[in-house]
Order: sequence, then structure tokens, then C-alpha cells
Amino acid sequence: MNKLIRSINYFSVITSVFFLFNCSSDNTGNNSSEEDATPSLSVSTQTLTFSDTEILMFSETKTLTFSGLYLSDVLDINIGSNFEISLDGQNFESEINVQTINNQINSQLLYVRFAPNEDAIGQISESLIFTSTNANSQSVNLIANAIGTDPNLSVNYSELFFNDTIVGTISESLPIEITANNLTSFLNISSDGQFLISLDDINYNSSLQIDQQTANEDFVLYVRFQPSEIGESLNVLEFNSEELTTISVELVGTGIPMVYNYQAFNETRLAYGGGFSQSSSQTYTLHDDTTNIESIIMYLQLDCPSGGCNEWDVYSNILVRDNSTNNWYEIGRYITPYGVGTGQLERGLEIDVTDFKSLLTGNVELKAFIEVWGSDGWELSVDFDYVEGTPDYQYYEIAPIVQYNNNSLAGVIYGEDASAFDLSKDVFVPSNTESVHLRTIITGWGHATPNDSNGRPCAEWCYRTHSVKINNNQEFQHYMGPIGCVTNPVSPQNGNWAPDRAGWCPGMAVPNRINSLEASLAGTTFSFDYEFEPWTNDLLSTSSNIHAYYAISSFIVVKSNYPIDKPTIIN
Repeated sequence: MNKLIRSINYFSVITSVFFLFNCSSDNTGNNSSEEDATPSLSVSTQTLTFSDTEILMFSETKTLTFSGLYLSDVLDINIGSNFEISLDGQNFESEINVQTINNQINSQLLYVRFAPNEDAIGQISESLIFTSTNANSQSVNLIANAIGTDPNLSVNYSELFFNDTIVGTISESLPIEITANNLTSFLNISSDGQFLISLDDINYNSSLQIDQQTANEDFVLYVRFQPSEIGESLNVLEFNSEELTTISVELVGTGIPMVYNYQAFNETRLAYGGGFSQSSSQTYTLHDDTTNIESIIMYLQLDCPSGGCNEWDVYSNILVRDNSTNNWYEIGRYITPYGVGTGQLERGLEIDVTDFKSLLTGNVELKAFIEVWGSDGWELSVDFDYVEGTPDYQYYEIAPIVQYNNNSLAGVIYGEDASAFDLSKDVFVPSNTESVHLRTIITGWGHATPNDSNGRPCAEWCYRTHSVKINNNQEFQHYMGPIGCVTNPVSPQNGNWAPDRAGWCPGMAVPNRINSLEASLAGTTFSFDYEFEPWTNDLLSTSSNIHAYYAISSFIVVKSNYPIDKPTIIN
């Protein structure tokens, strides 16, 4: 029994030894040899960029790592003629051979530096190449700039553009990077006019002198624009040294006027019914000194109430009270859009109201009117920009010649007996007047017949030419024709907004018609007559809208560089 057991154990040992010496596998468990694996190389970066370096000098050292697997031969590392490599960061060469251990190279550090030769001035681009038999080579791009030992200076801009800057204020500073080398004398930097320079972005002057040691180190120069007058300013920033040809940087900036903004009506609800009114009168404090105000611009913004905007295009205006006469003067007229606000315009509708400068000063009472027939209505905001500058004349005065403008149907009846409306006046012009003009706003309303040949009823749609007579001579004409409704930026609207009306459009300000008169009228009285193109209303309209109207306001504006009285209107 014991002999049999020993025989079986002996057979098992022999069998195990046989299999041990007849099986082969790689150390991964696969039945293949290491010779079948593909040789490969890898590097940790594709590009190295070096700082500017003088010829025959060395740059700072950059590093990368490399490795290899299943290599059958040494690894050759070669570099261009203007760079050097090292395995220890001490001993640099242009070529290195790296031996493999067990056919591989574990991750290893390589040091690279830029060493431009004497002919390598300017931008240099070369390659660092890794090669080994049967392995795909690897390449690293090397980028550097070699500078000579001669004095040189470079700046990173040839011109600087500044944002528009309010006169009397200071722009944001703009930096310029300066690189200088081998200067042996002072570097002088200068700019005159409205541009100032600084090394610390705190202390600014029109010129700087920098010693050569400071100049030969890279530094930043700060430039800012400080306009003293309105308009574009052009200047040159110059860099000078005894060894250099002058280097220049163009400087461009525009001085813009100071603007004082005043809010008047602010989301004021105007409507008909529902506890609201078509008009609102309020007092505001505006700019109190207009001697240095060049222009006054009024902006009107219409917003829809929570229930939506009114759906119709209706007559609307802003008026100012003349405290000396207690009368209201129309300073601007506009037509509401069909059912949408004016939010597509950043600041809404824009109207120049400079002619009313004498009334828009200090505490001012304003009236807003919208001829809306619904409790929806509008939320109206009005603000004024007082633009600082040199006015054309120091003193303005204004007086109304005619105003039939309380609403659209309070205008002069057209094509019928209009004897109740006085469009003929005598006007006295103050003796020290240096400039005089008329300012007229007019819009037609109604769908009276007969229609024109193109189917247009009067006076909203029919094109007409009105005449202004001065001393019985026709001096001016006002053509009540199309002004381009389809190009209105407040679009689309929710109604019949695109077709041209006679001199106005839904969602636009009504044009101010300015007519200049001769300054020789100063100290005299002239006759004024406003006449409509002949047309007769046949009162045959099938609707209740059987009349045609022209809502009109016409003012005389006088200006002088000396205090001046109002013009006098004689009925």
C-alpha cells in the first residue's frame, strides 16, 4: 500500500516538471513575446516659447519630459542650431543619445534653452526631434526672438484709440509694453496736447526721462486722454534716445460734451376713464444756468401698462408754461404707435427743444397730453439732456405766433369756412436780434372728401403744400407729404402703421419745420400769413368724420449775444 502511493506521487512530479518546461507566456498573461509590441515615443508638450534673448547669450531654461516603450535601439534627441539641450540642466549640447533599459526609457526630464548665434536676429522657429529605430518620431516646436547687441527699442502698439471722453474728465488709461536693450543714454518719452503718460498709472505728465538701466528692463507705459475741447484730438507719442531713431505711436481720442440729465415725467399713466386723465401737469427743477448749454434734447419713452397699450395712433404733445404770460407753449409733438411701446429705441423718441431754452430753466411746469380714448392708455416717461458747449448765441427768446393745437380736432378746419381761425399776424422783432427763425409743427387729421385721385382723404392722408408769407411774399413752403413711415424703427406695430401719412407717422416725433428769416428784420415789424393749398370739402363722407383739420403751432425764435426781449405778436 505504501509503495503504490509513492509511485503515484513520483509520476505526478515528473508530469508537473514536463508542463513547467513546455509552457510559454509574456508577463501579461498573453501568449506573445515582447518583440511583437510596437515601439513608441512620447513627449509632454508640443511647443516651447522663450523670452527675447540677445545673440550669443542664453535664455531661461524650459523643461519637458519624454519616455519610450519597446525600443529596439537608442533614442536620439536632436535640436536646431540656435537651441541647446541637457539631461542634468548643467551640461548643454545640440544632440543627446539615451540608452534603453530592458527596451524602454522611463519618464525623464529634458532641459532646453535658447542660445541664438550671432546671425540669428529676429523671430526664430526650430524643432526638437526625438527618433528611435521603428518608432514614430516626436517633434516639439521651439519659438523665440533673438535681439542684437545694438541699441534697440520696441513697443507693442503703433497707435492707440481712446473711448469718447467727456471734456474736463479723464479717460481710462491704456498700457503700452516697452522693450529696450543696450541703451547707453537716457530714454526720453513725450506727448503734448491732451494726452498724458505715466510709469505707475498714478503720476501723469506730458514727458518723462528714464535712465538707461531702467529703460533696458522691460516696462509698461500708461497713457490717458484728458480732453479740454470737443472734437477729435490727434497726437504722437515719441520715444527718443541718442542711439535710436525716433519711434512714434499715434494717439487718437475724441472729446465729447458734458451732458446734464433731468428726469421729468416718470412712467406717468395717461388714459381716458378708469380714474385716469389724458393729461398731466407737473413742476420739475431743470438746469438753472444755460449760458454754457449748447443744446437741449427731450426724450419720450412710451411703455405699455400691465393690461397692454392703447391700440390707436393718436395726437400727443409736451408743453411748457410761460410764467410771464401763463400760456402753454408746445415744445414737441408726437404720435403714439399702434399698440406697442417705444422700447425698441434706447431712449425713446427724440426732439430738439433748444429753442425753448429761456423757458426750460430752473423750476419749470410741464404738461403731457395724449389724446387716448381708452382706460388702457400709456405710461409716459420724459427726460432732458442739457448738452454743455458753446451756444450759437448766449440769449434766446421765443413767442407763439399761432397755436391751434389743443388736440387733433382743435386744429384749423381745412376746406371750409375758416374765418374763426386767425393765421395772419404782425410780429415785432427786438432791435438787438442777431438771429431769427420760425419753428412750426403741423399735422393733418380727418378723412374728409373728395378723395385725391390716389384715393387719399383729407387731411390725414392727402398730400398738400402750405405756404408761409412774410410781408406778403411767399418765403417758405411746407410740404405735407410722406416722411417714410415704413422705415420707422418702432416696428412692427399692431395696426395700419406702415402707409405714409401727410407729414407724420405713427410711433414717431412730428417734424419741426425750421425757417430762417433775415437778421435785417431786427427792430422792425413784419406780417406773417400761413396759407393752405386750396381744396374744398364736399362734406360727403359716409362716416361721422366729415371734416378735415390741421393742428398747428408756429413760433418765432430770436437770439442774441446780449440780453434780448421777447418778440411781440400783434393781432
